[in-house]
Amino acid sequence: MTKFITRAATALGILSASVVSAAASEDCVERGALDVLYCDANGDLVADTPTDPAKLSNPDTLVFAYTPVEDPAVYADIWAPFISHLEGVTGKDVQFFAVQSNSAEVEAMRSGRLHVAGFSTGPTPFAVNLAGAVPFAIMGAEDGQFGYKLQVFTQADSDIKTVEDLAGRRVAHTSPTSNSGNQAPRALFPSLGVEPDKDYEVIYSGSHDQSMLGVVAGDYDAAPVASEVVDRMAERGLYDTADVRKIWESDPFPTTSFTVAHNLDPALSAKIQEAFFTFDFAGTKLGEEFAGVSKFIPITYQDQWAVIRQIQKSNGVEYTPQGLAGK
Repeated sequence: MTKFITRAATALGILSASVVSAAASEDCVERGALDVLYCDANGDLVADTPTDPAKLSNPDTLVFAYTPVEDPAVYADIWAPFISHLEGVTGKDVQFFAVQSNSAEVEAMRSGRLHVAGFSTGPTPFAVNLAGAVPFAIMGAEDGQFGYKLQVFTQADSDIKTVEDLAGRRVAHTSPTSNSGNQAPRALFPSLGVEPDKDYEVIYSGSHDQSMLGVVAGDYDAAPVASEVVDRMAERGLYDTADVRKIWESDPFPTTSFTVAHNLDPALSAKIQEAFFTFDFAGTKLGEEFAGVSKFIPITYQDQWAVIRQIQKSNGVEYTPQGLAGK
């Protein structure tokens, strides 16, 4: 049976300023955006593994967490096959930690109470910079594809050919908080020649579905939408793909990053990663929960999260406890 841990977020608070000061690496020259606890001598944007053996962690029991979900007990059951596999490969006991919030998850790894974790797309940079998380894998399909893309559609017979051609048009965004439906376009489109609200009229449709159907109906000249949503719409016959034309798409936005704590013993870290990359989703509850996923794919924070960092920088996000809390 999967061992199941739950703790209140308040019990996992960010280390006090005095502790951070005492633990900070005095000989660190390069750390980029990382907290003072960490160094980045090789410039890969994640915390370096400590060179002092005394600072390495090799716990008897590994603590694993997945992103905050509505019913943690259900996900403990879903992750049970993987946890059993992880125990077999590493030779360690593994406990499932039911996190209550993104802040609690980041704080748990920062405090050394969490060793292996899946962080959601947006919180991943906070985990990297505040908690020393090192992303190494993401769920993907057999062909190596993962995540989803921001795509821009217009009518099939429209004279709009590029994102720059959106100037002066009526463009449907979904809602202010949507990543692909609003935040990402606002961050990415200026470099492509147009600034939302300034160069074209933004009309909030309420959803990706409504944006796409509005383009088909001619209510909007174009719309940025999430690829996974419009793909499902097409599969259900909600619109005819011959009625629209895609003029641009982003690099894939990553989904959940799977990470290890930066200070794990390198041999243990290697075994953990081996467990991810050798896990067989077929016939498991995990495979049933994540349709279309068949394996864990190797990634790096530097490469696969570049677009997320760009979006967050454009929107003024700072990798601080306050930024994580949305204050």
